[in-house]
Amino acid sequence: MKNLKFFFLGTLLCSGMLLFNACVFDDDDSEELVGNWVRKSDYEGVTRSEGVAFVIGDLAFAGLGYDGDDDLLDFWQYDPALDFWTRVDTFPGIARRGAVAFSANGKGYVGTGYSGDLDEELNDFWEFDPNAAPGEQWRRVADFLGSARYNAVAFGLNDKGYVGTGYDGNWLKDFYEYDPGTDEWIQIVSLGGSKREDAVAFVIGDRAYVATGRNNGIYEMDFWEFDGTNKTWTPRLDIDDDDDYTVARHTAVGFSLNGYGYVATGSTGTSTRTIWQYDPTSDLWEQKTSLEGSARTGAVGFTVSGRSFLTTGSSGGTRLDDLWEFRPDEELDEDD
Repeated sequence: MKNLKFFFLGTLLCSGMLLFNACVFDDDDSEELVGNWVRKSDYEGVTRSEGVAFVIGDLAFAGLGYDGDDDLLDFWQYDPALDFWTRVDTFPGIARRGAVAFSANGKGYVGTGYSGDLDEELNDFWEFDPNAAPGEQWRRVADFLGSARYNAVAFGLNDKGYVGTGYDGNWLKDFYEYDPGTDEWIQIVSLGGSKREDAVAFVIGDRAYVATGRNNGIYEMDFWEFDGTNKTWTPRLDIDDDDDYTVARHTAVGFSLNGYGYVATGSTGTSTRTIWQYDPTSDLWEQKTSLEGSARTGAVGFTVSGRSFLTTGSSGGTRLDDLWEFRPDEELDEDD
């Protein structure tokens, strides 16, 4: 793979305070994109897209999704120290794609989604306990308070879970908080800006961020920061800057690592391998080296033990099972 050239991220020239319209990009300088992808042990379940993943401690868990014919129920545990997958208890709910997942208080939570067999949206929610005995790792918890939906986003923050946006026959922007201690949902202030499905979320420190997605076929450019203490949303710099750059896409992957957020793969009209890094201090995006594997939509991403990974997804209708580790500060090495 050739190193890509990227031009707008040369010198950022600003006058006075950083304002949305007060900066211009000096594209006289060019930079090699930085970042390296390392192939790891393939996901051991069947190939799939539109699955979910969550992290508990030093382990990641991934499952559900669609294999091109059927919705799936299997779940797998990944240990990055051993680069090894182990099957865990099968999900006991309805097989589904386009669900959401988050972790809180040492447990994982999975819910919503779309059932192809039933041809309907779902609102049930399930808790996964990695310390429970085999055969007892899953239990049903309170149903999601919002409408049954799929292609929503979710994140865990301050030992609470948050779920919002998605599609239920209409594009959505409502948001809900789940308290694992009381097993209760409450509705909170909706995401600002536009309704959307197929967006991404990631958490940096004590803030969560929601970006990308589409509404009635239109790619959304607004970008929002969530304060879990005050339960408020604040707009950040749009993810599109006219003709200079755009992070806009849908069915992408979002994750965070070392104080930065990342949006990777997805569709920009066609499947893409591109990845962008978000710096919350400067409120700016930087393009990194594209995924060395196939362009794809509907993948899952996770960060565990200070390392970030991307796996599964769909490329031109072919479902995938390759696993890649992303190292954002390394130079591209095509041979690792």
